[in-house]
This record gives sequence, C-alpha cells and structure tokens, in this order.
Amino acid sequence: MATMLMFLLLITQFSITTAQQNDSLISLGSSLSPGTNKSYWLSNSGQFAFGFYQQGDGFAVGIWFEKMEEKTVVWTAKRDDPPLPQDTTLLLSGDGRLFLQDEQGRQEHLSNASQLAASASMLDSGNFVLYNSNSTIIWQSFDSPTDTLLPGQRLVPQEGRDQLVSSISETNHSSGRFQLLMQSYGNLLLFPILSSGLAPSRAYWSTRTYSGDGVTLNLDSNGQLYLLNSTEFIKKNISDTGRSHLGMKVVYRVTIDVDGILRLYSHNWIQNNSWVVEWVSTNNRCDPIGLCGLNSYCGLIGQEPHCFCLSGFDFIDQQQKSLGCKRNSSTKECKAPNEEAISLQELSGVSWEASSYSVVSSDNENACKEECLRDCNCEVALFQDQQCSKQRLPLRFGRSTQGIGSHTTIIKVWNGSFEGTNQTTIVSRNVIKQGRRLDVLILGVTCMTFALIVLLFSVFLVCRRRLQSYKKVPCEFNEETSMVEDVLAPRSFTFRELETATNGFTERLGRGAFSTVFKGTLPYGSRSVAVKRLEKVVAEGEVEFRNEMRSISRTHHRNLLRLLGYCHEGSNWLLVYDYMSNGSLTNFLFKSEMKRNWDERIRIAFGIAKGILYLHEECESPIIHCDISPNNILIDENHSAKIADFGLAKLLKPDQTRTTTRIRGTRGFVAPEWHKNQPITAKADVYSFGIVLLVIVCHRKSVDMSVPDREAILAEWVYECFKANDVRRLVGDEQVEEEALERMVRIGLWCIQEEPQVRPVMKKVVAMFEGTLDIPIPPTLTLYSNSSASSSHLRSC
Repeated sequence: MATMLMFLLLITQFSITTAQQNDSLISLGSSLSPGTNKSYWLSNSGQFAFGFYQQGDGFAVGIWFEKMEEKTVVWTAKRDDPPLPQDTTLLLSGDGRLFLQDEQGRQEHLSNASQLAASASMLDSGNFVLYNSNSTIIWQSFDSPTDTLLPGQRLVPQEGRDQLVSSISETNHSSGRFQLLMQSYGNLLLFPILSSGLAPSRAYWSTRTYSGDGVTLNLDSNGQLYLLNSTEFIKKNISDTGRSHLGMKVVYRVTIDVDGILRLYSHNWIQNNSWVVEWVSTNNRCDPIGLCGLNSYCGLIGQEPHCFCLSGFDFIDQQQKSLGCKRNSSTKECKAPNEEAISLQELSGVSWEASSYSVVSSDNENACKEECLRDCNCEVALFQDQQCSKQRLPLRFGRSTQGIGSHTTIIKVWNGSFEGTNQTTIVSRNVIKQGRRLDVLILGVTCMTFALIVLLFSVFLVCRRRLQSYKKVPCEFNEETSMVEDVLAPRSFTFRELETATNGFTERLGRGAFSTVFKGTLPYGSRSVAVKRLEKVVAEGEVEFRNEMRSISRTHHRNLLRLLGYCHEGSNWLLVYDYMSNGSLTNFLFKSEMKRNWDERIRIAFGIAKGILYLHEECESPIIHCDISPNNILIDENHSAKIADFGLAKLLKPDQTRTTTRIRGTRGFVAPEWHKNQPITAKADVYSFGIVLLVIVCHRKSVDMSVPDREAILAEWVYECFKANDVRRLVGDEQVEEEALERMVRIGLWCIQEEPQVRPVMKKVVAMFEGTLDIPIPPTLTLYSNSSASSSHLRSC
C-alpha cells in the first residue's frame, strides 16, 4: 500500500512539472498583437516578457524585465527598422515560422533558424528560444545580443555574436554610436561605431588582453564579468562585485549605455529597488570618443557630460547637441590676413583626433598663432610641447582633458562670427588681439603693401611702354564669322566689346579668388557667353590667367569647356567661354528642386572621366588639371559635363610624367601626395576624380555635417558601407541596380587609394566605366584626411 502511495505521489509530481513546462511553452499557431491584452508572452516566473513594446509613435518587438516598475528592455528584434504600426501581428505559424505580418499580409521573418520550429519559449534567463520536435534549441535571442548581456549569455568572436551596440536613447533602442567588440585574438574594447574600420586605434577602453583564439566574455549569475579562454580558464576578471550579493535574490545585466560607457547593474528583487551600478568601464563620462559631434567637444559640469561648440560655431540642432556644430557665418575667400578681420580664439585643455596636414616646430603659442594666421587654409591649430599642428575642419572627437597635458586649441574666426557663439566656463577662451603687437603687425603690413603698390606701378609703366608696339587683332563681326566655334583659335576681343556684351558686367555667375565670371551676349547671333574677368592683377592671378590661356587653347574635346576668346588691355584681363546654362555640377546636384536620376548622374561622371583622359593622354602636351572638383565641372543644356577652370593646371612636356609645384586644388578633393611634398603626376587628378565620383554616386557633398558623425566624411562612409557589403545604404530609397552601384563604388575606392601607384590611370578608369575591364575588390583603404591641405593655394569648395 505504501509503495502504491509513493507511486501515486511521483505521478502527481511529474504531472505538475509537465504542466509547468507546458505553461511556459508557446505552441504553433500562437500570435501577438500590440495594444491588446495579448501583446507579449511571459517567462515561467513572469520575470521576463517577449513581445511588443511602445517605441516612438509605433511598436518594436523585444525582451524586457516585466516585474519591474521601470521597463528595462534587454533585447530588440530588427532594432534599426522603423517602428511597427498597430495593425502588425507576430505569429508562430502552424508550419513553424516566427514572423511579423502587416495588414496587407506582407511577412518579415524574425529568426534565421535552419529548421522549422515545433514550439517556442520565453525562458527565465531572459532568452527567447525556438525548439524543434526533439526539444532542441534551433534559434535563440542570446545569439544576437543588442546592447545588453545577461547571466549565462556570452560574447564570442563570431560575426553577429561578438558585439554590443549602444541604443540611440533610453526610449529609442535603434543602434546608437558606440560598440563593445570581442576581438578574435582575445581583446575586448569600446570604440565609436563611425570608426569601425579603425577600431583598435580609436578605442577609448580596452582590457588589453591578447590571449589567442576562442576567448569569450561571460557574465555569471553572481554578477562576475570575466574573460574565459577556449580551455574554460579565466584569463581576466573584469568585475568581482557580485560576491557581495551571494545568497540574495539579485539579478544582473551588463549594458553599453547611450553614453558609450559599459556598466554592470544589479537589482535586488526583495528590496524591490532600482538598478544599482556595480562597476563602470570609466568614471570620466567624457572618455567615450565621439560623444559630441563634429566641431564640438565634451566637458563636464559636475559629473555630467555636456557638448560645447568652438568659438564662431553654433549647434546644428539645439535640441540634439550631440549632432555637432557648424560655423555661424560663411568663410571668406583665401586672402592675406590683413584683408579680412580675422581673430584667433584660444581654447585650453581640450584634445582632438590627430588629423593635421602640417606639423611645425613653434617655441610658443604666439608663434603657432602666427603660423596659422599666415596660412589661410589653416582653420585650427593645436599647440602642445613646442609642436604646432595645423588642421582643417571638421574637428572631431573633442574631449576636455581636465587639466591633463598642455593642449591649446587655436581657432580662426572671421569678424561677425561671434553672434550666437556658445560660451562656457568649463575651459578658458582668450581673445588674442594684443593691441601693441597688432599695431606693429598692421604697420609692417601697411609698409609692405605700399612698397608692393610702388613696385606694381613701376612694372605697369615699363609694360605700357613695351606694349605700345603691340597691335591688338580687331574683332570684326559679320554674318559668316559670328559663330565663334567655326574659328579654331581663340579670338581677341577689345575690353569695350566685352563690357557691352556683359551690359557693364552686371550679371554675375560666380566668383573665385582672383576673378569673377559674368554672363554676356555677343552682338551677332545672340550667342550667350561667360566672361571671366581678372579683378586683381597680382602675380598669382596673372599666373592663373596665363596658365588658363596656355592650357585650354591647346585642347578641343566635347567634355572640356571651350575658350572662345580673350582680352588683354592694360589692367583688363578677360577670358570668354561658352555659357553653360546649368551652372556647376555642385549647383546641378544640390541646388536643383529635383534629384538627378542615377543614369543621368553616371553619364555625367563618365563624361568627366573621358575629359580627364583626354587631358592626360590625348593632348599634344599632357595636362594635369590639378583642381578637379564639382565647382569646376560645368553642365550644358544637354546635361553633358564640361571640365573648366584651368588656372591651376600644369602643362607637361611630351616626355614628362611628373612635376613639382606648390600645393593647389580644392579642399576635400586634394590628393594626399600634395601634403607630402611628393612629385605630382596625373594620378593626383585620378584621386580628385574618385572623390567627385563618390559625390555623384551618393548625391551628397564630400563633407556633410548635417548627417550623423559616422557618415560626415563621405570617403570614410563609402568605405565602411562597402566593407559591410551594404552599398545600398549609400543611395537610400533610390531605385538603383545593386551591381551597377557596387561597380561605381569600386571605381571610386580604387581612385582614392592613398598611394598614387595603386590608383589606376584614367584610361583604365574609362575602361571600367565601359565594362571592358573587370574591377577587382579595392585594397583596404587608408582613410587619409582628404579635407586637409597645407597652403593658401587651396580653394574653398
């Protein structure tokens, strides 16, 4: 009898256990809908929930702690997708698939299980799993962590399981700006996502463990966070804090928070308190690199981090200061420092990412300031340890060093830039207009200017006497010769003719450092022309004028702007070109109401490539343009590209392949060899074309501070997307054949390789466009700061 009673008790216990297991199992055919009483599935104890939670103006699918007053989300499915509408349904279908379905019946799978599921379960560990018919797990949420690691979960060096990515905010769980990565050789590090290609060099925290393959990051139920090698031996204890809670009902989690700091949290169920921070990767909340956006820096008020702008800059968005800052006034043309009232503002105790284009020795800060003031391309100088590092904007990764070291940032500010400038008491800013030194400087510059005027006047008198023997070829128009394209050589115009043609130079089309372009109409045939007038007859301007005459008069190609004529009367220097009704490529792409379609953009890029090929290989004397940029590409009425502005071009001898010259070009499109004082070859134009091609392909500027930091530098962003096999992100919603898109991206990446010898010649680039030459995978790109330059010969783009 006793035996029978024991048997019945065992049967009862088995039945209860089975019932509990069945209660935690989710059967096929089950579904969830947001905004209803069936919007989530609970774990057996009710501690965790899997299902829909509110996010923004819609819903997301995830896992959270259900028993807490503050809902703590620990995992989100498809976190970077837009919020789901209320009519979405989550189904574990009768055939064993887990997917989302909208009102129109469209489906999106949530798991990548290789088998069909027989059931599912929300476990008390916080892991949502799918089982096959043998009760074997075929998919689990633990294998695709988002921003949180739970006890029993591991980070392993396998794609998709090796990282945590912070969220955008506490209420938006889409991917944020920071990443925790378990590297394949055993090192754990934190770094900003925008620099994933350079993660080791830009890491702001690391375990510095190089223990070989198979190392994993683990969190156990006692709150210990540690690295374990492939033989299950603990290589490094990161946190031992959990021992103080032994025997208590405490739950732990490790999260990479919105601010980029890794934290270990505990929650005591008995005391029912809030989350308590047990361990942090760093106590300085400005340590995470990239917490503040471009041209801004992180400083602490108390212990709280805040973003601040440089002098002369304002926040892009006052409501989202982490987006960075932009100048609050436009920059001026590159001129002598006394022509524009330029002030130098000083910022102490802030460090930045090193991206200098020139480093010179300076005995003191004043010497560094003078170096930057003389170089109109220098927008910021960093002084430390008798080194003056000149930099171009944008600056990034700015952090207050809290008195550590002797960093001094010198910012060039144009007059009128102070209105609305953000001031702060965190660091000192001192205007360096020291009256007596400035007076001496003004006196010296004034004397030099007067001497230059006297010299120019003397030269003018000598030239005038010599020019008395010069006879200008008269320009007589008639019906037979009014079409200037019938005349092979550029024609000579009188100044009065061009003054009349332009109606007194009233309609301005554009302006450069030494010249202004006006629209005009020739008297016969009503032909529209563009008249380029040299405004200041100084040495550099005259060199540009003669360069342009000498270079373009020898060319004739459908993708080059044609020189129709010129005028040189005394101080009047003018060039006459065909008028391009659609303006520059910059205006064509970015100032038009309609977005240019893919085929049209690629046709323009192909035309530019053919024009450069003509200059390099098909002219009698090869020409290096030296300034290929969207501002120097014009678009005619048929949307054909015309390369213009040969003022900086270098005309080579027939057997010459390289030249040495001072740096020149447009900021953001200048090849690295210019900055290294290396000989310049046609490959410099290839680099510039590569950047132009990426601008055309992505339909955005080479540097755009209105987008997230990781996308601000176009070349870096393109390379990151290509490396991630996600080039479609570059064109957004535009309908483009992916194969064609990748082809253009590969061409661009080949062209912008740092070493000139690695870049293809333009003949091969054209063959790549035509499809007659295969395009291999480009080498790893060294992300050179192409927005840099080291001379006043650079132009603003």
